[in-house]
Amino acid sequence: MYPGRYAKSSPDRPAVIMSDTGDTLTFAQLDERSMRLARLLYERGLRRGDNFALLSDNNLTVHEVYWAAQRSGLYITAINHHLNPAEIAYVVNDCGAKALIVSARKSEQALLLADQTPNVESRFAFGGEVTGHESYETAIQATDAVPLEDDRVGGDMLYSSGTTGLPKAIKLPLQERGVDEEGDPFIDVFGPLYGWNTDTIYLCPAPLYHAAPLRFSGWVHALGGTVVVMPSFEPLAALEAIERYHVTHSQWVPTMFVRMLKLPEEDRNRFDLSSHQIAIHAAAPCPVEVKQAMIDWWGPILREYYASTEGIGVTLISSEQWLERPGSVGKAGLGILHICDDAGTELPAGEIGLVYFEREKLSFSYHNDPEKTRGAQHPDHDNWATVGDVGRVDEDGFLFLSDRQAFMIISGGVNIYPQEIENVLTLHPKIFDLAVIGIPDDEMGEQVKAVVQPAPGVEPTPELEREILDFVRERIAHFKAPRSVDFVTELPRTATGKLQKNKLRAQYV
Repeated sequence: MYPGRYAKSSPDRPAVIMSDTGDTLTFAQLDERSMRLARLLYERGLRRGDNFALLSDNNLTVHEVYWAAQRSGLYITAINHHLNPAEIAYVVNDCGAKALIVSARKSEQALLLADQTPNVESRFAFGGEVTGHESYETAIQATDAVPLEDDRVGGDMLYSSGTTGLPKAIKLPLQERGVDEEGDPFIDVFGPLYGWNTDTIYLCPAPLYHAAPLRFSGWVHALGGTVVVMPSFEPLAALEAIERYHVTHSQWVPTMFVRMLKLPEEDRNRFDLSSHQIAIHAAAPCPVEVKQAMIDWWGPILREYYASTEGIGVTLISSEQWLERPGSVGKAGLGILHICDDAGTELPAGEIGLVYFEREKLSFSYHNDPEKTRGAQHPDHDNWATVGDVGRVDEDGFLFLSDRQAFMIISGGVNIYPQEIENVLTLHPKIFDLAVIGIPDDEMGEQVKAVVQPAPGVEPTPELEREILDFVRERIAHFKAPRSVDFVTELPRTATGKLQKNKLRAQYV
């Protein structure tokens, strides 16, 4: 399924709306412009399985570029525009992009890329002129709005956050179905589950260069829904957008929940959110107190899933199920769950180990990194894969995540999971943001350190450190509690709110 069918049935209906300006891309425009771009890329020599890259902020054009890839059998690599030029050049070169499309708002980075990306054959800029780049608008208008004969679907090839070393691209095999044919396993799971249809108004508050915002927006379009895109997340603006556009569905990360919960009570309650039917969340485990507070505020409309860019599997849980099992991320909805120890031995219910999903076959690879690909596979089962998350399942098959294996702290031979400590402190009124990491310790191997950004107006004093340490020790076992607290003005996070612990730990290791 793709937007072309809705371009015929309801051409003037909005496919994309920018939340701040109200600027709109209709289904007819999305269909025609993505068709023209697909033909332009074909005329420039790109063929099925080739790659092109996109460097852009959140805007209407991102969606037509995405759908051009989908309807032409190409891979699109959407690049994090917060990276520095050298990092962007690495991604462009590593993915083998034959064409590069940039927003004029990112012209400074684009200009610095030219000499560092010699294999890019075609460069286009939209939203204004960029030296050395053709006008995107002029180029697509010079092509015919005629579908390609080979309309088998394309895909995305997106890069990880690079928690250990350089980022790596996750490459999924292209499907053989036509763009207007059914059979996408993720649409088949999420579409019926969340009730997406032509009446759906879906709010996207996150950057479109990340997997979930980009893919979910595409899946909503495939089922005829309208996507409301925020240029960037702001708590008040998000609530205002739900009211203004009568949003029915939305997707969030836990950091966004925390920011909204810390708004003054009068701001939280002055918006009409009655249209809001389902609030999806993922990307990071949500602290129990945070999720409970959101359900108390919005009602039992929260729907959580656990997945990864690698697409190895999915777990799903409703608010009602979560209230019975606080902290769970649900039961498998795609793939079969297994919990294994470091040697690959499957563990019984209740024991903590690496989370694997079993599928019919391993369906992804890390681009240009066969060793990393093999490292994600189970030692004895080539169709079981893990992304390094640690957790346990209960007797009913519900998954509870502990943390990333790479973030686990080993102190005195004991495993400590930072997430448990972070969950305790997330809603502390004097804390705006925090991270818990392990730092070297001559005696214990590692010791637990809390790094805290105080709330606005709160002074980072020894008394505050003592208050934080006592607060944790009252709620969890003392051996897990931080030994000390460091105060910072800001923590390194991605634009979706994911904490970049590798950057933080580098200051101590």
